Amino acid sequence: MTSGTVHVKGKILVGPEEVRDEIWVVDGTVSFTPPSAGAKVQTVHGWVLPGLVDAHCHVGLDAHGAVDDSTSEKQAVADREAGTLLIRDAGSPADTRWIDDREDLPRIIRAGRHIARTRRYIRNFGWEIEPEDLVAYVRQEARAGDGWVKLVGDWIDRDTGDLSPCWPREALAAAIAAAHEEGARVTAHCFGEESLHDFAAAGTDCIEHATGLQDDTIGAFAAQGIAIVPTLVNIATFESIARSAEGKFPTYAAHMRDLHARRHDTVAKAHEAGIPIFVGTDAGGSLPHGLVAQEALELTRAGFSTAQALDAACWGARRWLRRPGLEEGESADFVVYGTDPRDDIAVLADPELIVLRGHVAP
Repeated sequence: MTSGTVHVKGKILVGPEEVRDEIWVVDGTVSFTPPSAGAKVQTVHGWVLPGLVDAHCHVGLDAHGAVDDSTSEKQAVADREAGTLLIRDAGSPADTRWIDDREDLPRIIRAGRHIARTRRYIRNFGWEIEPEDLVAYVRQEARAGDGWVKLVGDWIDRDTGDLSPCWPREALAAAIAAAHEEGARVTAHCFGEESLHDFAAAGTDCIEHATGLQDDTIGAFAAQGIAIVPTLVNIATFESIARSAEGKFPTYAAHMRDLHARRHDTVAKAHEAGIPIFVGTDAGGSLPHGLVAQEALELTRAGFSTAQALDAACWGARRWLRRPGLEEGESADFVVYGTDPRDDIAVLADPELIVLRGHVAP
């Protein structure tokens, strides 16, 4: 990582409506005023965004469970190289706290380990428990994480052959109340329709995927301000999931195909209703890291304007996660592009320079 004073000239996109002509990195922090005379300065030109946010990402996890530190490092580097400098890690069995000490790796907000129902999730990913233990495990993971808890809200029920909720509504209400008492917010993996009613009634803060949203739950989510992270690049895999399941679970396969077919329309309706929506890729399970630009592009296919997709990947996501953007005196975490991403969202896939913790990334 290269250190020193960096001077960026061009268009500094501080916020959706705030644009400056230049910015400095002084002692690792953002400055809107030039340094003292005589400072050694590296000047670059371009369009600047605060570091992008992947609000659903799993550093330390692959399709089989926890990975070693070397693999976790490669995952984090792939995210950084894509311009993702802030990650909400939506569940991982690996201890990645060591990443916090690395100046060259993205910042991570952790949700602890997934909390799932026994035999109702991917093996080796989460704690597998029964409803009577849910409150205790929520408290445990609230204390282990960085202000978030991740539940598995629904999964295939092999007895019924389709998606079904994992938790009784009463258990959810108690667990979410416990998380809030611990100062944590709650999110949950939910593909189907039914579990969304229960989580809304229980007072969740966010839902991952949310493919089962319908008019009634869209209304409830909008009224309560429940956010969603659609992970559309992951939902694109539903067809292959259905194909592999249809021999044994045809009802489930048909359900997954239906959710896939209406994915963009579902997100568009949620967006139109005013539900907060943020960019997340679900990297680290079966998907590679570094897909944040693809997910932002997917949102434009679901009715977002380019400006709205940028907000979901950048300024708005940082506000939602209670982390600063380009603010005086804050850590300099930003991405420089050769052309204006407001004109073409695809520009996000081609960062020219990345500054993280005040250092120019290699």
